Amino acid sequence: MSDFLQRGPITTLHILRERDPESIEAEIASRARLRPIALVLPSLISEMDSPALAGILDVLKEVDYLSEIVVTLGPAGPEEFQRALKYFQPLQKEERKVRLIWNDGERINSLYREMDEQGLCCVTPGKGRSAWMAYGYVVAERDAYVIALHDCDIISYDRNLLSRLVYPTVMPQLNYEFCKGYYARIADRMYGRVTRLLVTPLIQALITIVGNMPVLNYFNSFRYALAGEFSMVADLARVNRIPSDWGLEVGVLAEVYRNCSVNRICQVELCQNYEHKHQTLSQEDPSKGLNKMAIDICLTFFRVLRGVGVILGEDFFGTLRVAFLEEAQTCMAMYHDDASINGLHYDRHEEAVAFEMFSEAIRIAGDIVRENPLGPPPIPNWNRVFAAIPDFDEKLVEAVELDNIGFFD
Repeated sequence: MSDFLQRGPITTLHILRERDPESIEAEIASRARLRPIALVLPSLISEMDSPALAGILDVLKEVDYLSEIVVTLGPAGPEEFQRALKYFQPLQKEERKVRLIWNDGERINSLYREMDEQGLCCVTPGKGRSAWMAYGYVVAERDAYVIALHDCDIISYDRNLLSRLVYPTVMPQLNYEFCKGYYARIADRMYGRVTRLLVTPLIQALITIVGNMPVLNYFNSFRYALAGEFSMVADLARVNRIPSDWGLEVGVLAEVYRNCSVNRICQVELCQNYEHKHQTLSQEDPSKGLNKMAIDICLTFFRVLRGVGVILGEDFFGTLRVAFLEEAQTCMAMYHDDASINGLHYDRHEEAVAFEMFSEAIRIAGDIVRENPLGPPPIPNWNRVFAAIPDFDEKLVEAVELDNIGFFD
């Protein structure tokens, strides 16, 4: 049984007991007729060879309450796109539409070029841009009330994860605008290193230095700020800007904070344990793996603080690193003791190496943000795109439909 602690300004929805999947899905289905749900799946071609995605498809074939599934592909050539069309075709059902967005295809690329001509930055390819294009397609269709998103590498995926993810935003008696998923990541040891060893002590260190500002209290409320699973009302997808780098999840939370009342934001426990692929530390190369992720996350936090008026000088970052390492020592002792009582492996040296790498990421991000306070512009929100190019929504829907013709008519 989970705890029932409520901490901070957002509501936490726990797993307090096991619930029959059919009962919660029946509730969702009764509301989804008036509040249709679109599921966005950002997918790499390589994931089609993994047992994780095959397991996800097996579950989704049996789910009846989704009105649409939109698969937005990473890098894919023509043959790979054709393979993807065949791979995802079994997801289509009589009352459910399935569409694939070929981000490397000529039709979608022509839309990116048109945005560039209007001065709208579309940045480099990546998960952020792929997800953003999928949101634009769903918004342009004007059919969905809720957009949900989760990754395609979840090994422990089951139908309860999806139903719990969409329940808070589709059910009118709850009526949240944004719902973030959270979970434990445990195998023979604790995972979730960037959350445990960077985000948590970094937020605590920032609170120590600048005080318990509302935005920091908000971030501190999330039990797994880097979780990739969330649901939101489609109107929110119109107004949110998002980063295209590894700061994606933190950047989304920052935009939600800017655009929503905290009373309309919640987090939901999706499962008792969550398993997916693990990134390498890449401690020697700050352009790869968790090292790159850590720098991008720090940049996002620092730019959010600048946006609310916090002055970040050279002394600030030196003090922050000292405060961070103090928090790290406390965290390391806590994690060791928690692992011990649960019989988990805990490598103090490995954890200390990660903390040192994350401390260096803070320094690198501090140097970058002092030299370039604004950083690269985020991907523009869809309201701006539709205002700059009034018929863009029609062009986007047409491009996706033409790419899918013959498979998903």
